[in-house]
Amino acid sequence: MSDCIFCKIVSGEIPSDIVYESDSVVAFNDLNPQAPFHILIVPKKHIPTLNDMTEEDRELIGGILLTASHLAKENGFSEVGYRTLFNCNRGAGQTVFHVHLHLLGGRPFTWPPG
Repeated sequence: MSDCIFCKIVSGEIPSDIVYESDSVVAFNDLNPQAPFHILIVPKKHIPTLNDMTEEDRELIGGILLTASHLAKENGFSEVGYRTLFNCNRGAGQTVFHVHLHLLGGRPFTWPPG
């Protein structure tokens, strides 16, 4: 998608603070962090929302979750706890229509938020 900011980050057209990259995903620091550690894990394949994923994306979504676990361990907060979040569509707060997982850590989280 030529106008997708995450596709531009994946392609290197827009520079970003990339913290992890594999064949299928890129992870980078969020520009508006909601926690001391807040990164976005983005598939290299453009998929607008979770609703647009298909059975052939099963391994990809698993890879995103495994990347989150790996990064939480690598950054020392896997045992203390961390939050993962997908937003799907505007009503849930999705503002960039390219599937992405928020990985947040480094502070306590309460539920419900607020």
